[in-house]
Amino acid sequence: MLSAMTGVTAWPELMTVTEVAEILRVSKMTVYRLVHDGTLESARVGRSFRVHAASLHAYVSAPVAP
Repeated sequence: MLSAMTGVTAWPELMTVTEVAEILRVSKMTVYRLVHDGTLESARVGRSFRVHAASLHAYVSAPVAP
């Protein structure tokens, strides 16, 4: 969620692949690729993954290569 007043993004500490895909506006498969290649730090919960909010923040804040 993006607060219009503060501009601060408040995400849950752990998010599902679906939630991350919605935030990034990409497919779930893209998020799975980012998790499997280590770009997004995640925790395995049973057969699913949870992505750490700090990892997602670092990913979206990283500079884009020219």
